[in-house]
Amino acid sequence: MLRAIVIDDIENIRKENIAIIKSSCPTISIIGQADSVESGVKIIKQLSPDIVFLDIEMPDGNGFDLLQKLKPINFKVIFITGYEDFAIRAFRFSAIDYLLKPLQSTDLIEAVKKAEDSLTKEVFDLKLNNLFTNLERPKNIQKLILKTADKIYSVNIQDIVNCESDKNYTTFNLINAPKLIVSTNLKEYETLLVPHNFFRTHKSHLINMAYFDHFVKADIGNKVVMKNKTCIPLSVRKKEEFLILLENI
Repeated sequence: MLRAIVIDDIENIRKENIAIIKSSCPTISIIGQADSVESGVKIIKQLSPDIVFLDIEMPDGNGFDLLQKLKPINFKVIFITGYEDFAIRAFRFSAIDYLLKPLQSTDLIEAVKKAEDSLTKEVFDLKLNNLFTNLERPKNIQKLILKTADKIYSVNIQDIVNCESDKNYTTFNLINAPKLIVSTNLKEYETLLVPHNFFRTHKSHLINMAYFDHFVKADIGNKVVMKNKTCIPLSVRKKEEFLILLENI
């Protein structure tokens, strides 16, 4: 059994969350609850839970403030929020689980299963530190968690030159670093990176426009050449959109 604490400042929402956790997750035992950063820190220190369901916004601070007060973190965290804002993007960049209010049983069960299967403390610390870094940095200077077959990396997005997909795998080519291959499809990273000056030139290619050098028109296919001399194909259906982008740089 995982011993859990639920923290949310709104009593009826906290009770609803506890009820759905109890009904959906038989491996979870609720051992306590809190309604603020201060009371949350106190009860976590008292009861030493295995997992904390943590609201982000509270009257005396937020969930990130709570975690900063408890470092080093020796429990798993599932964030719960009612807002799809910048913090959500930070979660996704850091590969940390979060749930949107109102809680949905299927999403809750999946998040708890991940916690049970759990990552080592070292990996969770890496992800959490990555999250804190992203929250403190400007929105255009973020770090992305990338999991290869044997390691987990925290990568500055501005160091990514381009990404190339091969079915369900994505290769990240980095400036002045070895390439990294992860078992996640390119679409997931497109959603994260396009707002940060990346462009999908082709179904299999995503480029960082900061490393764009020049465009080559050719009878056998248009090419985008990067500053490191890598040639990236530009699909016919993406050509017009890309040329408009170049005009606005």
